[in-house]
Amino acid sequence: MSKEVDDSAFVASLQSLVVSLQHRVKELEDENLKLLYRLSNCSCNEKQKRLDGSDVIVGTHVENIRESKSRGSKTTKTRGSKTTKTKLEEKITGSNTCIMNHQCKRYVALKIMYFGQRFYGFASDAQMDPTVESEIFGALEKTWLLVGDKKESQYSRCGRTDKGVSSVGQVISLFVRSKLKGTWENLEHSSEVVSEEQQEGEIDYVRVLNRVLPNDIRVVGWCPVPVGFSARFSCLSREYKYFFWEENLNLLAMESAGRKFIGEHDFRNFCKMDAVNVHNYRRHITSFVVSPCHVRFEGNQLWAFEIKGSAFLWHQIRCMVAVLFMIGQGLESPDVIDTLLDTTKTPRKPQYIMAPEIPLVLQSCEFQDLKFICSTDAGKALREHLAKECRTYQLQAAIFQEALLSCVPISNDQSSLGNGIIKKKAAYVPLMSRPTERKN
Repeated sequence: MSKEVDDSAFVASLQSLVVSLQHRVKELEDENLKLLYRLSNCSCNEKQKRLDGSDVIVGTHVENIRESKSRGSKTTKTRGSKTTKTKLEEKITGSNTCIMNHQCKRYVALKIMYFGQRFYGFASDAQMDPTVESEIFGALEKTWLLVGDKKESQYSRCGRTDKGVSSVGQVISLFVRSKLKGTWENLEHSSEVVSEEQQEGEIDYVRVLNRVLPNDIRVVGWCPVPVGFSARFSCLSREYKYFFWEENLNLLAMESAGRKFIGEHDFRNFCKMDAVNVHNYRRHITSFVVSPCHVRFEGNQLWAFEIKGSAFLWHQIRCMVAVLFMIGQGLESPDVIDTLLDTTKTPRKPQYIMAPEIPLVLQSCEFQDLKFICSTDAGKALREHLAKECRTYQLQAAIFQEALLSCVPISNDQSSLGNGIIKKKAAYVPLMSRPTERKN
C-alpha cells in the first residue's frame, strides 16, 4: 500500500511539473511574439536594411528556425495554442498580417518579364503549379514586401497568359511595403512621378525582387500609381507577337488576310468560347503587321505577327494565327477571314486546332502616363542576366546544330519514298466544310 501511495505521489508530481513547463512555454511564446511586434515597428537602420534585401535580426531568426526545422528539431506545442514557429511562418507567408499592415505602404505597378515554357500560365487560379503569379508572390513574401494577402493588397493583373506563353511587358499592381512615410497611397493622377531624391530613398523594388525570383522571371520596372488604378481595367491596349519561320508560306496572302482583322468585329469564331464568363465577343484590333526578325537558320527567315488591340478573348491570338497559317499554306483563301467574322453567315466556329503556344509573347501593355522606374544598378544586373541566358541558349542551339550536322544525310529518293511507297498528305477539309463546335 505504501508503495502505491508513493507511485501516485510521484505521478502527480510529474503531471504538475509538465503543466508548469507548458505554462512557461506559453509565456515564452507570448513574450517572443511581443518582441517580434516591437521589432517590426522599429525604424532603426537594421530594419531599413532588411527592406533593401539584406539580412537583419528578424531574417536571421527566421533562418535559424528553418535550419532547425531541416535538422528535424521539434517545438513543444501547447493545447489550444500554436507554436512560435507556426505563428512566425504565418507572418512569412502573409496569412498573419497584423504586423505587416502597421508598416508604411504604397500602391505600385510592376512591369514583369517571364519565359513561359515551364509554367502553367500566368494566373494561379487553376490550382496547377508552377505559375508565374505564384512565383511572384513567393518572392514578395521572401522579401517582406507583401502587404496582407492577395485581396488585401488590392492585386490586379493586366492579362492572364496561357500555359507556355511568355511576356516582356506584363503589368501587375498591388500594395507593397515602403521605406518612406510620405507614401503615394492617395495619388489622384498616375502622371505624378516621384522625384529622383525620393526614388533614392525608396526600396529598389526591381533589384530586391530579382535577387530571389527564378531565372525565367524578372521585374523590369516599377511605378507609383493611384489607389484607383487597375492593371486590368486601366490598360489602354495590349500588343502580342507571334513568331514563326517563313518556310514556304505565302507572306503576302497572310498579311492581306491579317489586315481584315483591323477594326471592331465579333471574334467568336477566333477564340475558345467561354459562355459562362463572356457575353460580348466584340473586340477592337487597332493594328496588324507582319515583320521579319533578325534571325535566320539554314536560309530560313524568322518572322513575327504583331497584333495590337484594346483587349483579347481567350485563345484569340492563337486561333487567328492558326487560320492565317492555313492561308499561308494555300489551303484557304484570305476571304475566309471575312466569312468567319460574319457571324450571321457563320454563327458557330468550325473545328480547327489553334496555333502552338510557345511562340506567343505578350509584348507590351499600354497605360496613360505610366513611367516605369529602374535604378542603374538594377538595370545593369538585368541586362547581364539576360545576356547570360542568351549565351546559354545559344550554346544549346549550337549543340543541336552539331547533332543535326552529324546525322546521316538523306538522299532525294529516300526523302520522297518510304519502303517503296510514296507518302501522301492527308486530304485537307476546307474550314467551311468542317463540323462546328457545340454551342456552350
